[in-house]
Amino acid sequence: MKLCILGDTHFGARGDSVDFHNFFEKFYENTFFPYLIENNIDTVFQLGDLFDRRKYINFNSLYLCRKYFFDKLRDNNIKMYTLLGNHDISYKNTLKVNSSELLLKEYKNITVYNDYAQVEFDGMKVDVIPWICKENEKQIFESMKTSSSDICFGHFDIDGFEMYRGNKCLGGLNRNIFNKYDMVLTGHFHHRSNDGQIFYVGTPCEMMWSDYNDTKGFHILDTETREMEFIDNPYQMFYRIRYDDSQTNFDHWKKFNYNKTKDSYVKVVVLNKQNPFLFDTVIDNFYKAEVADIQIVEDFSDMNFGVDKDIINQAEDTITILSKYIDDNSNGLVEDPNKLKNLMKELYVDAMNEERTE
Repeated sequence: MKLCILGDTHFGARGDSVDFHNFFEKFYENTFFPYLIENNIDTVFQLGDLFDRRKYINFNSLYLCRKYFFDKLRDNNIKMYTLLGNHDISYKNTLKVNSSELLLKEYKNITVYNDYAQVEFDGMKVDVIPWICKENEKQIFESMKTSSSDICFGHFDIDGFEMYRGNKCLGGLNRNIFNKYDMVLTGHFHHRSNDGQIFYVGTPCEMMWSDYNDTKGFHILDTETREMEFIDNPYQMFYRIRYDDSQTNFDHWKKFNYNKTKDSYVKVVVLNKQNPFLFDTVIDNFYKAEVADIQIVEDFSDMNFGVDKDIINQAEDTITILSKYIDDNSNGLVEDPNKLKNLMKELYVDAMNEERTE
């Protein structure tokens, strides 16, 4: 049996941005569902954080994701199993109030796991473990100890794995908790990584600048061989453009394919600007291509912390810049820099969730 493994979908991401809904729809419409249908795959297991908002649902977001995802599952007779992630629940210490159960009751092809369960796919026993919180942790850990499964699906915060590329989780669950399993497939962290036993499957689509140039897509698990195949998402939401008119001429920018950036987020990193007319023309061409958003990173001189060449070359995401700033400036003044980094990451993600797009 071939089982589709889908990571965090975060429907309603970026403050219910319609641009991101359109981006998601392009992937599901042109890549995800055609692949499942062409390969006769009729079962999807989604690993939590189905919806983005913890407290409520935007009606337009619900309408759109039903149209391009949930209705498509139903109409193509595809079963989906989903477990609760931390974004699916309203309260930190209980899973009783959650968006997945409240919003998906009418879909008979969808099963929501709000508690530990052992399920079987074509003879392959799997422990299904939703987000672990104060209310359920004792019962879940006891169930894991007595389980006969050697595979686990979950939504885990495991110490040492990268949450985003280059940013490791510090202080999460000890990976030794999962030693009894041959394979652990988990959502939660958006960067795709593994240590040979624990696999963070990543997100199917780019959602933040920290996802730039990071592989996205979904997996197909063969329940007989236990092998996984990765199916790449060919679409890109974020583009980093290096602008240096001391090295490039008019012909380069005349031939540049601006249309590929339509409806996307563009960051123009200005390394050298000697021709204002050329620069204005380039920026104007991006607007004509109907980008969703454009940022110009032009002057690093007003940053009062040490910005090295690597940051300029990579135009790193906000989380990485904050982390490096804390590393370079704590100087013993901060008792636990890692704790401060995690706090800043949480605040940044919360801020991104509050964004609005007209």
